[in-house]
Amino acid sequence: MGRKKQLGSRLESNPEVLNEFVAKLGVPQDWTFCDVFGLDPELLAMVPPAIAVILLFPITDKYEAYRKTEDQRLLASPPAVPASAYFLKQTIGNACGTIAVLHSVLNNADLLPLAGTPLDRILTTTKTMTPQERAKALEHNADIANAHSQVAQLGQTAAPSADADVDLHFVAFVGVEGQLLELDGRRPFPIPHGPLGDQSLLDNVARVVRGFMQRDPDNLQFNLIALAQAE
Repeated sequence: MGRKKQLGSRLESNPEVLNEFVAKLGVPQDWTFCDVFGLDPELLAMVPPAIAVILLFPITDKYEAYRKTEDQRLLASPPAVPASAYFLKQTIGNACGTIAVLHSVLNNADLLPLAGTPLDRILTTTKTMTPQERAKALEHNADIANAHSQVAQLGQTAAPSADADVDLHFVAFVGVEGQLLELDGRRPFPIPHGPLGDQSLLDNVARVVRGFMQRDPDNLQFNLIALAQAE
C-alpha cells in the first residue's frame, strides 16, 4: 500500500518535473517535454516536432456527462484501434499524470533509445498483458514508484495525497500507425481521432483540444505539454 500511495500523488503539470521523471526512467535527455503556449498556428509552429502531447484539463460535470455518453456509444460499436497501441488502465488514485507520461513514451519506443532502461523493462514485461494487467503491474513497479516519489513534490504547487479529490486530469495523444489516438486510463480503450494525414501530430491534437474547450467554454484550465527532441 505504501508504494501505491507514493504513485498516487499527482505529478505537477510542469515540463521540468516531467523531464526529471522520465530521465530517471531512462529517456535520453535530448528528448524533453516543453510547454505549448497556445493553439494559434504561430504558437504551434514554435514547438519542435512532437511525438506525443499531454493535455491537462478540468474534469467538470459537462465533461463527465460527455465522457459517459461517448463511452456508451463507443462500447456499443467499438472503433478500430491499431493493435500495436500500448494502453493501460488507471487503477491508482490521482496517477493520471504518470499514466499519461507512460502512454507518451511507451508508444514511441521505436523512436527513443530505451534499451536496458527501466522503461524498456516495463515494456518488455507488460507487452503481452491486457490494459488491466498492465495497471496491476504498475502498482507494484519499483522503478516507477522510486522515480515518482523523487519528483512528485517538485514544482510550483503541492502535490495532493492519493485520496484527494483532484478535478484536473491528464491524457496523452500519440500517433500510432498513422492514426491519432487519445490515451486516457479512465476510458475503456484508446480513442481514435482519425488519420494524421499531412498535418503534424501537434496540429492534429490542437484540433481535438479545441473540441474539449468548446464543450466547456467557461473553463480556462487547459494546458498542453509536448514531447519532442531538443533542437
